[in-house]
Amino acid sequence: MTEATDRERPAPLDHTPLDHVPLDPDMFDPVCPSSVMPFRVGDKWSGMVIRCLEGGPRRFGELRVPLRAITPKVLSETLRAMERDGLLTRTTYDENPPRVEYALTPLGRTLIPLLDAARAWSEAHLPALLAARRAHERLS
Repeated sequence: MTEATDRERPAPLDHTPLDHVPLDPDMFDPVCPSSVMPFRVGDKWSGMVIRCLEGGPRRFGELRVPLRAITPKVLSETLRAMERDGLLTRTTYDENPPRVEYALTPLGRTLIPLLDAARAWSEAHLPALLAARRAHERLS
């Protein structure tokens, strides 16, 4: 082997097991910004609510149509949690009967590109994910 060939070869990858890498004792510090991350974005319903509100304000009953599998209680809880985190607004109109609309805030709209990225990843990797699940079920 020549000296030039040796220089062109990439350095070997470090395959040190992760259990040998010390963990940061402050990695879950309560003041870390990740501790306030709205994990509900990854829950079963919040992403779907964001998609439903992407085109504009909707009433509770309008949300129930595409989200037909969600119970009214769970939808209410999801909307309240998203409102608390500043992802959507709840506007009550003084009418008889009262009308309530939900709309994404600018902060809530910033999650749309993340949902787009998650959807693209899912489309690209769904066959591998399903194959891994089938293989795991065969081993169980």
